[in-house]
Amino acid sequence: VSSSGRMGRFTVWDYVVFAAMLLISAIIGIYYAFVGGGQKTSKDFLMAGRSMNALPVALSLTASFMSAVTVLGTPAEIYRYGAIFCIFAITYGLVVLCSAEIFLPVFYKLGITSTYEYLELRFNKYLRLCGTVLFIIQTTLYTGIVIYAPALALNQVTGFDLWGAVVATGVVCTFYCTLGGLKAVVWTDVFQVGIMVAGFSSVIIRAVVVQEGIGRIVNDSYHGGRLNFWDFDPNPLQRHTFWTIVIGGTFTWTGIYGVNQSQVQRYIACKSRFHAKLSLYINLVGLWAILACATLCGLAIYSIYKDCDPWTANQVSALDQLMPYLVLDIMRDYPGVPGLFVASAYSGTLSTVSSSINALAAVTVEDLIKPYFKSLSEKKLSWISMGMSLFYGGVCIAMAAVASLLGALLQAALSIFGMVGGPLLGLFALGILCSFANGIGAFVGLVSGFIISLWVGIGSQIYPPLPERTKPLYLSTAGCNISSGNLTSTEIPLTTIFSTPGAERPALADNWYSLSYLYFSTLGTLVTVVVGIIISLLTGGLKQNTDRKFLLTKEDFLSNFSWSETEQKVEVLNWKPFTMADEGTDNPAFSHIEMDVASDKNKVNGLHI
Repeated sequence: VSSSGRMGRFTVWDYVVFAAMLLISAIIGIYYAFVGGGQKTSKDFLMAGRSMNALPVALSLTASFMSAVTVLGTPAEIYRYGAIFCIFAITYGLVVLCSAEIFLPVFYKLGITSTYEYLELRFNKYLRLCGTVLFIIQTTLYTGIVIYAPALALNQVTGFDLWGAVVATGVVCTFYCTLGGLKAVVWTDVFQVGIMVAGFSSVIIRAVVVQEGIGRIVNDSYHGGRLNFWDFDPNPLQRHTFWTIVIGGTFTWTGIYGVNQSQVQRYIACKSRFHAKLSLYINLVGLWAILACATLCGLAIYSIYKDCDPWTANQVSALDQLMPYLVLDIMRDYPGVPGLFVASAYSGTLSTVSSSINALAAVTVEDLIKPYFKSLSEKKLSWISMGMSLFYGGVCIAMAAVASLLGALLQAALSIFGMVGGPLLGLFALGILCSFANGIGAFVGLVSGFIISLWVGIGSQIYPPLPERTKPLYLSTAGCNISSGNLTSTEIPLTTIFSTPGAERPALADNWYSLSYLYFSTLGTLVTVVVGIIISLLTGGLKQNTDRKFLLTKEDFLSNFSWSETEQKVEVLNWKPFTMADEGTDNPAFSHIEMDVASDKNKVNGLHI
């Protein structure tokens, strides 16, 4: 391992590679603004005219999921806690199944642009407003963090200009979202996925060469206890076990894939329901590939630094910085490659932020402007949609500035994601699966789910779980040639720095606030559904007559493969009591944000305080 004196720095070629990535993203936006008829209506702008094919949408869904948080955070997570994180492969399969078979059929047949329109159709306009407001708060908070966090990590290791990077990514994103609408968002995502995979691959290939074969990496990881795949401890307080990841992870991610505007908007933009479902299943392959890349990177970091952990040796100040540190270390003789890695981290940021901006614009236009200003022409709505994209782009850059001031509050903001996502998922599940749920039950359920998950979430911020709950693995600095004394192990739990000594931790801290962060969303969903059902039954829910098109029917479930397209078209036409001209043709705005959340939350209850 080179001493920090020989660490690479950024060269001109690295900046060239990074600038090229931004430039190509901007060009795609200009292309979709003017070619192919431009963006004549708000539907074209927000839903890509409902004409997308499965493949680009699938790649776009994958990109939204991969923020810079994934590129920087997941390898560090595996380095610190081991490869049990791979169990998420099972989770992703379950999430895609639930989204494609439960939520997608209902949203698609209604032809809605904003998922929150469903809440008004099924319950009432007040619940729609609740959903919209929660989404806007959650998404703007999250986007600011997504822009700022990677810029900070990369700046501290590579010397890459912090605010230059924040403003450049924010401006380019806003530019192509505002000009090109959803089509530009989807196609830039496709390009950015390519860059991300290239960045990951270059690191893996070089690490394998440095370590003289993949066998050595696996061997080191095995002896370092990093291949800890199976942990069937049923205790819900353990941070990552097979059960918390499969059960808790499924709820957390279904809240993102199944009902989040960012994701839903994209798959409803597909030209048929078959393409919409196909896009989700193809995207699953993408998620698996990314997970595999991140895992290999994490194990490679361990193999290379097993005798000298840069984090304990104070070469980096946070685990997020391990990936850029490794890249500069092993790639210092290859000008341009560190630039490719930084471009891949920022591609993650761009894809997430652009989805968020587009989803925020869609929600604002559909839920806050259209219902109250009914006289607006399509041309005006199209201009308003563009204006909203511009506005939210500015808001996101401003939120990045706020994030830089908040510092330690970042985790709190990220946990809010799970806390908001769970109750919202419960609300949609009530509407789609329980014919007797009514507006009163749904509202009381939403509020109680929200209160419970906020209580646990905020408690876990104040009293972080103890190390026996998070199980960090041993890191060694035995091989470091530094003279700063007894830095042998990092088993000094971080909690000792942040919380009062054990005697003063209330009983709740270790029995309730230590709940695995993956269960926050599960708890919120279940409380919302249970309370919603009870209150609905008490307030005469069984007497109400719910239109079947708002529910999941057995014809919808597992019906993706009705072989003739005509059959689907007929089904759509039968639902014409609905007042929409082109029912199956438009798509809501997609946002990438929600997807990133889980990977950020991993850090919340883990280490990165």
